Amino acid sequence: MRYFCIKFILNMKKYFYFLSFLLLFVSCTEDIRFNNPAFQTLKDNNFWRAQVYTSETESNGTFVIEGSLGYEQIRFQLAEPSEKTFVLGVDDVTKATYKNTYKGQEAEFSTGTGKGNGQIVVTEYNKEDNTISGTFKFTAVNTDPTSEKQTMYFSEGVFYKIPITPQGNFVPVN
Repeated sequence: MRYFCIKFILNMKKYFYFLSFLLLFVSCTEDIRFNNPAFQTLKDNNFWRAQVYTSETESNGTFVIEGSLGYEQIRFQLAEPSEKTFVLGVDDVTKATYKNTYKGQEAEFSTGTGKGNGQIVVTEYNKEDNTISGTFKFTAVNTDPTSEKQTMYFSEGVFYKIPITPQGNFVPVN
């Protein structure tokens, strides 16, 4: 009887080591999720990530990059899609806008001539893959001067490989 008990314990040790190794191996795997493309920022220090994003040239010739999450939308208007830094708060050609269209929470914040500040840096304009990437940070002013909240801050913003919809009158300069 003693022999069987010892053999049973030794077999249980093997199974225990095998199961421990198996659990260790399974727990070490990583679930990697790539955000490609991506549009995200800190909105008033709260993480915000768009679910839908697009970029295109509008019929008036301005280039637009948009990201939206439900009823919220961030929109950049640029003179052209080129790799450079666009300064906000200087004119109405280059501007950033945030809109919330949810009933009861409607709000619009924008930059423009003499209002708000910040920058949009286009780091890559890929003509072959039709994508655009860059970073942004800005302070936008409420378009309703009677509203309680007058400014909204966006920092650490990134848009990465946003697809460009081919349309409009814009002809890229080589």
